Amino acid sequence: MDAAVKPRLEWKTAQGPVPYPEALAEMEARVDAITAERAAEQVWLLEHPPIYTAGTSANDADLIDARFPVYRTGRGGQFTYHGPGQRVGYVMLNLKNRKADVRAYVEDLEQWLIETLALFGVKGERRQGRVGIWVVRKNREDKIAALGVRIRHWVTFHGVALNVNPDLSHFAGIVPCGVRDHGVTSLADLGIAVTMADVDAALKQSFEKIFGA
Repeated sequence: MDAAVKPRLEWKTAQGPVPYPEALAEMEARVDAITAERAAEQVWLLEHPPIYTAGTSANDADLIDARFPVYRTGRGGQFTYHGPGQRVGYVMLNLKNRKADVRAYVEDLEQWLIETLALFGVKGERRQGRVGIWVVRKNREDKIAALGVRIRHWVTFHGVALNVNPDLSHFAGIVPCGVRDHGVTSLADLGIAVTMADVDAALKQSFEKIFGA
């Protein structure tokens, strides 16, 4: 693909929970196709059944209670929970046709989440040394969104997870992202009642602001 040509991008939304192995296999296949210039870039919005995933930096001591299936994955980061009520966004972009800068890409993902939360009146913030997006609540800070990425031949995969209305007790089986001193929250926990369709629309609007249509 000529670098001067604006990248093509497809949006895909799963209608029901997608088993993690199935999602990973589909992502891997799509990344290979994008690398070979046989497929367009893609943002895949979905939910998983309750699971824990371990990134390349995961510490086994952070798995407190393996009440759900645990999957070792090649993404960066530590232990993360995925489950119903959490919107996962798998992002498969060819950075060679955009900006071949891993740090800038991660910052763009963070900004994507921050801009999305702002559409619902929530101030999401970065924290030095703590991956993800955080919300200040009185005298504490809770994590509302996580991210973990992998890049192969400058094509990205894995992505972000935004807590819309998950069962927050499910996070108790792990130390989320290795951070012991802070909790987790969600839009629903903050008193914001939105549908997943509302969140998807906000994610798409904010994504196009950061990454282009």
